[in-house]
Amino acid sequence: MGVGRGAYRWFLVLAAACLLIAAPSPAAEQAPDASEGCLTCHGQKGMTLTFQNGETLDAFVDAAKFRDSQHRSLPCTACHSEFSEQNHPQRVFKNREQYASTSSAVCRQCHADEQLKKSPVHAALLSGGNRSPVCTGCHNPHSITSVTKGAKFLSENELCLRCHKHAMSVTLRSRERISLTVDAKVLEGSVHAKLACFDCHFGFSSSQHPKRNFGAQRDFSIAQAEACRRCHFDKYTKNLESIHYAVLSSGNLNAPVCTDCHGSHGVMQARADKLKSSKRCGRCHQVIFATYTGSVHGTALVEEHNTDVPICTDCHTAHTIVETHSQDYRGKVPEICGKCHGDAALMKKYGLYPGVVNSYLQDFHGVTLRSYQLQKGGAAAQPTRKDIATCVDCHGIHDITKTSGPKTNLVKARLMKRCQKCHAGATEEFPDAWLSHYEPSLKNAPLVYLINLTYKLFIPFMLIGLILQILLHIWRYAVNR
Repeated sequence: MGVGRGAYRWFLVLAAACLLIAAPSPAAEQAPDASEGCLTCHGQKGMTLTFQNGETLDAFVDAAKFRDSQHRSLPCTACHSEFSEQNHPQRVFKNREQYASTSSAVCRQCHADEQLKKSPVHAALLSGGNRSPVCTGCHNPHSITSVTKGAKFLSENELCLRCHKHAMSVTLRSRERISLTVDAKVLEGSVHAKLACFDCHFGFSSSQHPKRNFGAQRDFSIAQAEACRRCHFDKYTKNLESIHYAVLSSGNLNAPVCTDCHGSHGVMQARADKLKSSKRCGRCHQVIFATYTGSVHGTALVEEHNTDVPICTDCHTAHTIVETHSQDYRGKVPEICGKCHGDAALMKKYGLYPGVVNSYLQDFHGVTLRSYQLQKGGAAAQPTRKDIATCVDCHGIHDITKTSGPKTNLVKARLMKRCQKCHAGATEEFPDAWLSHYEPSLKNAPLVYLINLTYKLFIPFMLIGLILQILLHIWRYAVNR
């Protein structure tokens, strides 16, 4: 019995030894010998593959990432079957896309269509008669991880950009082609750099990639612009009251939407570049923009790069744009101009008089405008375009020019025409009888200044004399009594 037990024990020891010898080591499982031979060269940085069109492909393989990948148990020759330690054929490809398509065909040897279609993303790519998808567009071939079981990417955007950083496009029913290429550098420089692609392209994710069908490119732009309201609901509601939305609602699909003015992937602060912001408006309002660039404001912006001058959105606002011929808008013109011309510091910087708007509100034109505004909603009829002169009637709208200098005659001719609308028979000298927006001084209207000064001295003297006379009469009456 004792001999039997000893033999049994030795039998167990020998069996365990055999199992240890037969079992593959972890190192052998993670990196087969064939792969180690390939990594001798491809594990060194700097190797590249050049295609016929000049494109290059990095041939470096990170050994550590490969050992952690899903394919760590496979030797390199499992996918690159034509290569071996003895045979390293030279292959010629036209471009990177051809190489990727050819290489991805190897994936289908293990991953059949039936298996792939279990994923909604793969099912969408494989259906509809599209060409065979390029697997390496989403899955790094040498550091591949499971998308469904805890796979981690540097960011959600990295997953999307694996495909969309390349030249991609889609053809719509109208036969228009829309580019789907996204410049990663432009995206990183936008105000949305911290957002993920899925924040705007909702419905898309690492597991969902729905197919959408649009009739034309404009339909796509309008539909995509609706995503903006998820974060910018306050701006979206303001836009609902604008003339742009009214035109769009009437069926004119050319009316601008969010992405037309702000862009899509390269979204920047609208006022970060005033000239670029104005040019966006000029895409639709070409004639007006050309007129603006020839004005005193536009010339300073375009030629001098002066950012103190007003641009389109300063006068028309960005989202609550209204009909400019309405009386409500005309009544706000002095207030709009006063944002700059009422700023004492800004006007001093350019040697301009800061009280022009206040002087307008104090003269007969401004007082009349104010009186009508106070009567708004009452029985009094509202003023029409010719009833009250505002800033734009005399100075112009988009073609504002300097009141002094070589174009003075143009300003006077415009003033005379405007005055004649209310003052029949007004001549060229008629506007000169008006003090304009400047306070009288020894340099400007000296006679009026001296008369005003005389009144300022004479009227108090008269009032003091009158009060003194009344007091003396009262004192005399009291003494004689």
